[in-house]
Amino acid sequence: MYFVEKKLNRLKSKPFHCDSILLATTIILVLIGLVMVFSSSGVYAMEKYNDAYYFLKRQVVWVALGAMVMLSARKMNYRELEKYTYYIMGVAFLMLVAVMIPGLGKEVGGARRWLVIGGFTFQPSELAKFALILFIAKSLVKRSDQLKNFAYGYLPKLIVLGFFFVPILFQPDFGTAITICAVTFTMLMIAGLRSKFLIYSILAVVPLLVIAIMNAEYRMRRIVAFLNPWEHESNAGFQVVQSFYAFGRGGVFGSGIGNSSQKLFYLPEAHTDFIFSVIGEELGFVGTLILIFLFSMLIWRGFVIAYHAKDSFGVYVAIGLTLLIGIQAFMNMGVTVGLLPTKGLTLPFVSMGGSSLVVLMLSIGVLLNISEKPIQN
Repeated sequence: MYFVEKKLNRLKSKPFHCDSILLATTIILVLIGLVMVFSSSGVYAMEKYNDAYYFLKRQVVWVALGAMVMLSARKMNYRELEKYTYYIMGVAFLMLVAVMIPGLGKEVGGARRWLVIGGFTFQPSELAKFALILFIAKSLVKRSDQLKNFAYGYLPKLIVLGFFFVPILFQPDFGTAITICAVTFTMLMIAGLRSKFLIYSILAVVPLLVIAIMNAEYRMRRIVAFLNPWEHESNAGFQVVQSFYAFGRGGVFGSGIGNSSQKLFYLPEAHTDFIFSVIGEELGFVGTLILIFLFSMLIWRGFVIAYHAKDSFGVYVAIGLTLLIGIQAFMNMGVTVGLLPTKGLTLPFVSMGGSSLVVLMLSIGVLLNISEKPIQN
């Protein structure tokens, strides 16, 4: 009896606990990512770098860094983020501008999205997503009652969104630009934004997006290929068609880990944007369902955390971070199965990509911190 009482007193002395389901789901997704990054990149890495483990080793480093960031965020008080929101925004914006400076920004495949820091590359748009969510959350806490006023409650948020949207669009990173818009508008709608404001915004933005698409030949090719990829199988529709082949070859149970044929120089970006296709081929329909289930669990726990958050800032931050993960996962999967035009977005926690992984694990750390609540008797 004494032993039991001692254990109970020890539990009561621990004032907080975090969402173990969210943490476990994240760990499983990251582990699946490590396995699939190696499986999808080994042959390519051997061909290009004479080291089959090249991408895996880099991803392990990013996972370790991401884990440290996640644990640090989990231990800090998330309310401190509200105090430093403007500083984080400033750093993110300056990094977005620095990307365009020769010698600092790195261009890959015609896109200048990466900043070279001490031999490592970092994608500032990933930090910009996080910073924008903090700003929207902070502004909703201060002026949620003015959200139905266009000039004072809505327009300032649109202006800040534009400050991030424009440089990201000119990198160009159309996928991230669309993502931050989707997350921002959804957060505002949940907070009580008038529907007509959203409709007016869409009507104003659509012509700009059409102009942006028509002025970039590669975007036009992507739209045309999206409408009928089979007619453009040898050029703009090549990636999507190869993705279809991967899912088709996978069948119900898949060909087995490491046995994908599409990753053998048929499917471009197999370890990044199209890793879901390799999962479909090697793990089959069952494997893709498991992955979708894991993301569904993560999104569910994120909204549960938002529902039980102790203050408004925690509610809005949790909603924003959960939306970010969910929308990005949906868009990545949607591209691979032909539901959306190609965007260049990674699959959260699974695809190769250091900047994305670190910021996403930072987001999970913040969610875990928000989920902490006193242990009830």
